[in-house]
Amino acid sequence: MSNKPTPSRATLAAQALGWSDEKTRGLVPPIYTSTTYLRDPDGGYRSGRIYTRADNPSFDLPEAMITTLEGGAGSLVYSSGMAAATAVFMNLQPGDHVIAPNIMYWGLRNWLKTSAIEWGLDVDFVDGEDSEAFAKCLRKDQTKIVWIETPANPTWAISDIAAIAEIAHSAGARLAVDSTVATPVLTRPIEHGADIVMHSATKYLNGHSDVLAGTLTTAQSDDFWERLVNRRASAGATLGPFEAWLLVRGMRTLYLRVERACRTAQRLAEHFSGHAKISRVYYPGLPGHPGHDIAARQMTGGFGGMLSVSVEGGMKAAVAVAAKTKLWHRATSLGGVESLIEHRASIEGPDSPVPPDLLRLSVGIEDPDDLIADLEQAL
Repeated sequence: MSNKPTPSRATLAAQALGWSDEKTRGLVPPIYTSTTYLRDPDGGYRSGRIYTRADNPSFDLPEAMITTLEGGAGSLVYSSGMAAATAVFMNLQPGDHVIAPNIMYWGLRNWLKTSAIEWGLDVDFVDGEDSEAFAKCLRKDQTKIVWIETPANPTWAISDIAAIAEIAHSAGARLAVDSTVATPVLTRPIEHGADIVMHSATKYLNGHSDVLAGTLTTAQSDDFWERLVNRRASAGATLGPFEAWLLVRGMRTLYLRVERACRTAQRLAEHFSGHAKISRVYYPGLPGHPGHDIAARQMTGGFGGMLSVSVEGGMKAAVAVAAKTKLWHRATSLGGVESLIEHRASIEGPDSPVPPDLLRLSVGIEDPDDLIADLEQAL
């Protein structure tokens, strides 16, 4: 019986699962740029590689890493988070029913309201914080996917993964979780009953604002998953080999970055709660947040590096604050090493459910005192 300790997930991420090149003993994986592979004399492919649209050796390590970190049975990397998310829904049949939350990433919400309908799907939106709302909307044997995002962008609403998983499974549906903000550092949805975990790997997994990528991880290898594997190969929403290499590099520092961002976000949330010029702070780490108790149960090690604030004076005042920041960068995205600020209602358009006075803050790894001082001078 071996007494060898099992490395923590943080160690496995930092060491890229202990990868090294057997031939050269290199610790950094190479980038495989070949788009095609030689056939054997009999026409076969004993190497298992045929064409890079279906597979590339550069995918192996990032897929293995995210599978290990999420505790899943397999993963796929995609060319973007949207490519990964929409692949789940395009794996369904016309007439299938799906349920999604009202508050979620606006790009996917818009896709579900337009392209998914054109695809033939029947889509309902409910309050993602209300588990019973999902139960009331379920259609036995017709609802195929229940989709949640937790914490949900940009109010950081919390959905109860375990409760909604049980509800979805009671009707024969799968639960898919967008866990981009939580990352496997804070939440592993499969442990709470989720069937599929999606990440916009552009964000925290890569963490350096220089890669566009997405991932899906499955709890089990079944027919649904095999269709996703085959569809990626045929539809071509694959990641480039250089981006796959950069994704591995980013994931090696995932735990350090997320832990730092969580500490700073908690400090900012506490500092600006009750501030004279801030009417509300949206952060699940605050006891007053509606989803705090659930978040404390299903998130470990912190409550995420994202928070939002509503500025006294409405939309005009919020936009003015964002314009006056010096260290916070006015830019779309999240999860990078640099801190970003954005007025979400302006970005999402007139149909956005986001309060017009809300500013979304993506906390990076800078000195928290500097970030607080910059917001104070802007306010």
